[in-house]
Amino acid sequence: MSFTLHGLGVSGGIAIGKAMLMSHATLEVGHLTVAPRMVDKEIERFDAAVLAVRNELKQMKETTEHAPAELAAFIDIHSMFLEDSELVDKPREIIRERRCNAEWALVQQMEHLVDQFEQFDDPYLRERKFDVVQVVERVIKELLGHPGRAKLKAAKSSKEDSLIVVAHDMSPADTIAFKEHRFASFICDVGGATSHTAILARSMAIPSVLGLETARAMIRDGEQLIVDGLRGVVIVNPDPRVLEEYQLRKEQIELEKTKLKRLKSAKSETIDGVEIQLQANIELPGDVPVALESGAEGVGLFRTEFLFLDRGDMPDETEQYEAYKKVVKGMGGRPVTIRTFDLGADKDLKPEATALDRVKTNPALGRRAIRLSLAEPRMFQIQLRAILRASKHGPVKILVPMLAHAHEIDQTLAAIEQAKSSLRGEKIAFDENIPVGGMIEIPAAALAIGLFLRRLDFLSIGTNDLIQYTLAIDRSDEQVANLYDPLHPAVLMLLAHTISSAEKADIPVSVCGEMAGDPDLTRLLLGMGLRTFSMHPAQILKVKNRVLKSDVSELAPYVRKILRLDEPGKLQEALDKLNN
Repeated sequence: MSFTLHGLGVSGGIAIGKAMLMSHATLEVGHLTVAPRMVDKEIERFDAAVLAVRNELKQMKETTEHAPAELAAFIDIHSMFLEDSELVDKPREIIRERRCNAEWALVQQMEHLVDQFEQFDDPYLRERKFDVVQVVERVIKELLGHPGRAKLKAAKSSKEDSLIVVAHDMSPADTIAFKEHRFASFICDVGGATSHTAILARSMAIPSVLGLETARAMIRDGEQLIVDGLRGVVIVNPDPRVLEEYQLRKEQIELEKTKLKRLKSAKSETIDGVEIQLQANIELPGDVPVALESGAEGVGLFRTEFLFLDRGDMPDETEQYEAYKKVVKGMGGRPVTIRTFDLGADKDLKPEATALDRVKTNPALGRRAIRLSLAEPRMFQIQLRAILRASKHGPVKILVPMLAHAHEIDQTLAAIEQAKSSLRGEKIAFDENIPVGGMIEIPAAALAIGLFLRRLDFLSIGTNDLIQYTLAIDRSDEQVANLYDPLHPAVLMLLAHTISSAEKADIPVSVCGEMAGDPDLTRLLLGMGLRTFSMHPAQILKVKNRVLKSDVSELAPYVRKILRLDEPGKLQEALDKLNN
């Protein structure tokens, strides 16, 4: 019987193959009462299981030398959780106070922590609840006497490149099994766009759909599947007509990819000779080779908070410097824009604090990004000194997130000068004229753009948050996700106003949000006057293809007409004509 499942497409493309189910342990454990004289023995059993999993993760980390860098980073996160008192000491207290079995105590604490993680506004941090569950699952496996990574039940006589992994979820340790395999696709019941499975799928350029909820229960081993990673659709046992249609689409996608690769060395300019900068958004130093392979002309956004999120404690100056230096040197003279930490609100960032100490409410309108950096001057100085030190190895720019007030810029510039002064005193080399820019992601900043143009060297528009704040919707909330609209007239007005104002002031401006990587919006942004785009490396060649086929002299007057429209239907119709 054929049926269709809908989820979240996190890595584009089409995969056709046979289902391969991945087994997983259940967290539904029984509640047993332990005799008083056996409580210490139960705690010892718990400690032994935790130690065994720590050692297993350590061993796995040693085997990830040739695996994607993202994989090792997520294993570090799991190891970090196993060192945290909230996950290790609290269950001991529960065992002693309630005289219960270790499995039940651990699951009770896990549910408490998951509830805390779900309060995060930041989608990346919220999805770390899955890591907590996966760590607990491994410890429970050990307690129940079933250690080791999840096993794959492959359909017989199936080639790896025709197999689609079907799982409830996959931990970093589980995905170690895939590092030397060539599976066609991953699909999971849980996970989001920033989960480790999504990141792994994108890094391996494998179509993937997550958040399917019931896929693992409904799909059987060996059943034929079609995975549409762009639309977030999984078709089980497709009929011949549907299968033929998707096979044709898959061939067309592969042919298009081959054609796009030829554009890597092509100069990025429009038909009428306007040069366009296409840069990459990266999260870790290990992303540099992918950016270069895609033909990126620089790094337009280095999200440095991932250095923090992937380890749980505050990286010191030397560690940050080494990470920034690796990116700058790796880009071989191409410009690198380093954004200061864009961390969430109400989290204690003292170096001695543990990761779970920071699990508190994280409102999108709270103390986050530059607000948090200015409130934590010691942390901010460490990062600024590290960035400045890296600037001696190549062209570096400092980008400041979530600006809304002139005094925030003034305080940031003062902090940068303080960092420079301290380095001068220590006779440490750096770029004295390092450019400092600001992100325009709050409507107030776009409307009062003059305040920023007079104080900063460049601007970068973060369209993801700009849309969220302009439309007053949480883009990570599925109940209002349909209201997230990049083509809302108010959003387009703010974009056009920011780009034109920067152009008049002769201040460079770029877009580094998702809109920059959407080929359907490339001509619209070109017509607004945008000349620098920064996006996920996988999108660069698609956008370049659109740039090479565009004529700015024709686009500009047409886009001005589009910007006068405020009816959604007419606006979409005009945009469709623009792309034909």
